[in-house]
Amino acid sequence: MRLIFAGTPEFAAASLRALAQAGHDIALVLTQPDRPAGRGMQPRPSAVKRLALELGLPLHQPATLASEEARRPIAAAAAEVMVVAAYGLILPPAVLALPRLGCVNIHASLLPRWRGAAPIQRAILAGDAETGITLMQMDAGLDTGPILAMARIPIAADDTAGSLQARLAELGAQEIVHLLPRLAAGEVQAVPQDDARAVYAAKIGKAEARIDWGRPAAEIERQVRAFDPVPGAWTTWRGEGLKLWRARIETGAGVPGEVLAVDRGGLQVACGEGALRILELQPAGGRRMTAAEFAAGHRLAPGERLNS
Repeated sequence: MRLIFAGTPEFAAASLRALAQAGHDIALVLTQPDRPAGRGMQPRPSAVKRLALELGLPLHQPATLASEEARRPIAAAAAEVMVVAAYGLILPPAVLALPRLGCVNIHASLLPRWRGAAPIQRAILAGDAETGITLMQMDAGLDTGPILAMARIPIAADDTAGSLQARLAELGAQEIVHLLPRLAAGEVQAVPQDDARAVYAAKIGKAEARIDWGRPAAEIERQVRAFDPVPGAWTTWRGEGLKLWRARIETGAGVPGEVLAVDRGGLQVACGEGALRILELQPAGGRRMTAAEFAAGHRLAPGERLNS
């Protein structure tokens, strides 16, 4: 099929690569403008842009699609369908109407659960047993369009947002490659979403990643996994920030935030319910390390407090 692809992060790049390998005619790639990143805050191209350049595909990076000028390359591409994956820009009705078969979104949840910006993190935070990929016919709403296909996967007990995203990216790539020939042949039945079951996945803020030790250990452990790799669940100790990267739930009791034990297995910290064994952390300005290594180097002892 002749198509346009719109996406920005690594999650989207997996589908772009799969579509190119499947032999589709990718007439245009849309991705967001380069953003400042890193210590030098130099403009950095998106994962989709890097792949598009590698594959020699036409590229368009508008800051918005509201103007006719920004939409002109999209209309000129004369695509049959637009495939969208974590693009990050709103597609106005004028864009949605351009491809003959419309715009198909690759969404990383089982819609209508977790519509919105952070479906992977929200699924982990909520303790969901499964998630998946939904291929959806886009309309003017926020992830409200009818469902074209859906595939499910379990959420493992040790899944982080990063590991789950990688699995969902590959699943999404497989599903879109499988869907497009069926869509072109008119073999796909679009199923409306049940709006009464909709749950929204709000964007993650840094403040939300701060650990409240008064919460149950099970919730904090999910917080650590949901915010890995970004923004990183964090707490403070002796006035300095600590990001937590690996932890497990244990039995134990004490004042929330109190360090109950320090040994070769890490730090055991009391929570509002149960305790959390911190296995890996990162001090501000430092590197990731085992909690035992950090405790030995900083003389951290039982009885001290991690502050919520």
